[in-house]
Amino acid sequence: MKKITFIIPFFMLFIVELTAQIPTERTLLWEITGNGIKTPSYLFGTIHLMCPDDIKMPDIVSEKFNNSKTLFLEIDLTDPQMMEKAMVMMQMKDTSTIEKLLGNKYEKVNLAFKEITGMPLSLMNNTKPIMIISALLPAMIGCMPASWESVFQKMAEDKKIPVKGLETMKDQMDVFDKIPYKNQADFLSKTVLNMDSSKKELQKLQRIYNEKDIEQMNLLTIMDDDFKKFEGSLLTDRNNNWIPVIENQIINEPTFFAFGAGHLGGKMGVINLMRLKGYTIRPIMY
Repeated sequence: MKKITFIIPFFMLFIVELTAQIPTERTLLWEITGNGIKTPSYLFGTIHLMCPDDIKMPDIVSEKFNNSKTLFLEIDLTDPQMMEKAMVMMQMKDTSTIEKLLGNKYEKVNLAFKEITGMPLSLMNNTKPIMIISALLPAMIGCMPASWESVFQKMAEDKKIPVKGLETMKDQMDVFDKIPYKNQADFLSKTVLNMDSSKKELQKLQRIYNEKDIEQMNLLTIMDDDFKKFEGSLLTDRNNNWIPVIENQIINEPTFFAFGAGHLGGKMGVINLMRLKGYTIRPIMY
């Protein structure tokens, strides 16, 4: 009995130690120090979908970027073969087609998709369904979308510092391949046929991002009804894969890392995983 009463407090202490590291501060900019690092590096949470006029660079973010010698994004957007690789990897790997996957919903979805985008689905019959959703984004967001990543890429070009990727495009596409095409097609159908609610969900995501609430960004990602069963592939596994890349980089030079804000928060987010490795991750409020 004594052994059991010893184990329970130890287990509770372990849980407290693990959860105590979860970030709660509302900011998108975080400083990395400790573990022998000579100069701080920085993490910044991005959102991939915004109107260009809504992307406003805070002075403190620009300052920390300018203190860095390398930019890391999720993937290297400066790869000259990126578009060519993307066109190949966007195609489904088997004999599936959008028409087959949607079945009796195809005509209804096709008609709605054409009304929204001006294009028939037949032009993308062999494209992975999750990739087709990008054609809906201008209508969902009300503009031609821009991204923080493109802004940081331009800043890196102006500063003449290298741009690298935490993962390759193949790594990223392999993640989407773990989601069955039928599930992807169901999500495409749901998005097309419920554009009003799809717009509201996107607006909610943007509002939470503008509030710099990385914990809610993480929860939205892991609790999404369509993708929560694939959380491991979409989020946790990638976060764990990024940690050694970040560690190897920051020991050598100050680096600015910019990636989706949903990867920052939570127990298995990059901030907590780095803290559990012994690094000091400090919020920079702005």
